[in-house]
Amino acid sequence: MAGRIPESFIDDLLARVDIVDVIQERIALKKSGRDWSARCPFHDERSASFTVSPTKQFYHCFGCGAHGSAIRFLMEYDRLEFPDAIEELAGRIGLKVVYEGGRRDAAPSSDTPDLYALLDSAAGYYQQELTRCPAALDYFERRGLNPDIIARFRLGYAADLWDGLKRFLGTSQQRLGLLEKGGMLIAGERGAPYDRFRDRVMFPIQDRRGRVIAFGGRVLGKDDGPKYLNSPETPLFHKGSELFALWQVRQAQQKLTRIIVVEGYMDVIALHQYGLPQAVATLGTATTREHAELLFRNCADVYFCFDGDRAGRQAAWRAVESVLPRMRDGRQAHFLFLPDGEDPDSLIRQEGVAGMEQRLQSATPLSQFFFAHQEADTNLRTADGRARLGERCKALISGIPEGTFRDRMQELLIEKTSLQWSLAGSLSPQMRERAEAMLNERVASLKQADEKDSVRHPISADTATAQRNSSGKRSLVRHAITALLQFPGFVELIAFPPAFRVLRQPGITLLVDMISLCRDRPGISTGAILEHFSTIPEAGALQRLAMSDLTGESEAVRSEFVDALKQLARQTLQQRIDDLLIEKAEAGLGETQMQELRGLLNSRNQPAT
Repeated sequence: MAGRIPESFIDDLLARVDIVDVIQERIALKKSGRDWSARCPFHDERSASFTVSPTKQFYHCFGCGAHGSAIRFLMEYDRLEFPDAIEELAGRIGLKVVYEGGRRDAAPSSDTPDLYALLDSAAGYYQQELTRCPAALDYFERRGLNPDIIARFRLGYAADLWDGLKRFLGTSQQRLGLLEKGGMLIAGERGAPYDRFRDRVMFPIQDRRGRVIAFGGRVLGKDDGPKYLNSPETPLFHKGSELFALWQVRQAQQKLTRIIVVEGYMDVIALHQYGLPQAVATLGTATTREHAELLFRNCADVYFCFDGDRAGRQAAWRAVESVLPRMRDGRQAHFLFLPDGEDPDSLIRQEGVAGMEQRLQSATPLSQFFFAHQEADTNLRTADGRARLGERCKALISGIPEGTFRDRMQELLIEKTSLQWSLAGSLSPQMRERAEAMLNERVASLKQADEKDSVRHPISADTATAQRNSSGKRSLVRHAITALLQFPGFVELIAFPPAFRVLRQPGITLLVDMISLCRDRPGISTGAILEHFSTIPEAGALQRLAMSDLTGESEAVRSEFVDALKQLARQTLQQRIDDLLIEKAEAGLGETQMQELRGLLNSRNQPAT
């Protein structure tokens, strides 16, 4: 898949980067035996429950459950996207990130550093020009901006010239090409390219790592063009996945309690200056699903501020459609509609922080706005009206991730429509498969309990032990997974494919998948294994197993691991014997199957080696 980072590169990266060094640059760690400890940076606590393991190359908090590799830590602490975290770690050790088939959303690697540097120089040029333009300085002064906030946002001015930036930076064909690639020049139909931004106050747009990737410009004088002009889509800038001022928000406070989404550059900057440094803005586009995920990755509570008119409410509804598929448990979205003729910039000047806080506290929760919007032209006093509301809402609610919020939205819809409708039909194939598996396990459990006292076919001592283990604290499968997770090199002790891959026990599929992973990626670390399985439902359980202490020295653990594999193999053999005996009792066996049964019984009676 083009643009994908190979897992082999990620393994190599995690093997060469020391997670202790990465984390210690951001929080204070103390040596604690073989590991390091600290107060968790992801939740408030008084005692140190955050542990970093240099041997296993992962971290874990026993308080809030935060865990992962160096990649995951950068994603959560620095709030980076996965590719950005990879780039950050690779840059530490001088590695060039490899992308399969070429990266789709970035400039060629040879150009990218130069393009970043050139756009940063462009921001510097506009800042310099601002000091030379009284009209631009007067504009910012009239808007109430102080020098500190102007410097923090690197505000500037594009001179009323067709080639001001071009002459300042475009000193070679290569640089002219980069300026065009970065959206700073427009190719002339007949002549040479010219500056895109002219006679405008300039707002640099920075990515999540603080690098300038684009610009927004507001017209200052008379101009036939739009009042606001943004850079076009470029290899570095995709407006549907970037937020203005997110970098400043993250710099202002490490622990975000909320993010406020507004519509304009000046709204954002005014809120920051007057005491609400949690404001960001979309970049001339409606809220996208990428925006929603980015917002929630940084903070669990998001407030959307829109005008109270029809256009504002339509924009809010588009935000709802983007947010709903990202509403996992713990996340909340609120909608604040402003009075006619007002915007966040004007309100915070008039009412101050206290007034804005009061408005935010009374913002409309997502669920309330959702149903108010859907019920706007529906008569719930009629059966047809209730049916219409149900049809309008079902698909949207079924797109919400499984959890408490979706359950509550379904309950509200049932209360409003008196329609008992099933969500199962709209589940994804993966979710249906999980639901069916859970149901099958429950049925099997009930059946086993019902038949507990009946002797339908012989059960070996090994099978009885397996049943006891399944309800005990440490089953054989669990022990094998734990040992392989903490000592991935043990995979060399396993014949492949393992005979127990057909054993019907919880966790066998995961164990086999882990064996395949360790075989395919020799030298893989515990942290890398956890990273690979970070999206499966059992990820949390794997993390706990990685943190558990295996008693004894590594040789003793190795011996126990080998013994567990032998017992699993014997249980698999006994499972096949039991299946054949059941089939013999119910329908009889053919000669081939009888030969197989005799051979298996003979193998079972042989001494274990």
